[in-house]
Amino acid sequence: MSYEERRSEALARAHVLQMDHREKLKISGVGDVSGFDENMVVLTTDMGELSIRGEELHIDKIDLDAGLLELRGRINELCYEERAPHGSLWTKLFG
Repeated sequence: MSYEERRSEALARAHVLQMDHREKLKISGVGDVSGFDENMVVLTTDMGELSIRGEELHIDKIDLDAGLLELRGRINELCYEERAPHGSLWTKLFG
């Protein structure tokens, strides 16, 4: 199976967030990790790009084949960026 096929399959999985006491976060439906440091983690999910901001963030587990990620630290913010609509200019204007 190619990388693109695995990525498409991961993005098609259910997207679920489970947070415990703003210290542990389990996420399913993760397709890719775009970037991370101890203050921010950026993920590609089937619901759009997800930015997680906090302090002392650490990725405990990651399995992109299964679309799973677990992190810990002080979680301050979760923010989704909407995907840009696909199609031509005319489709975007006149839907």
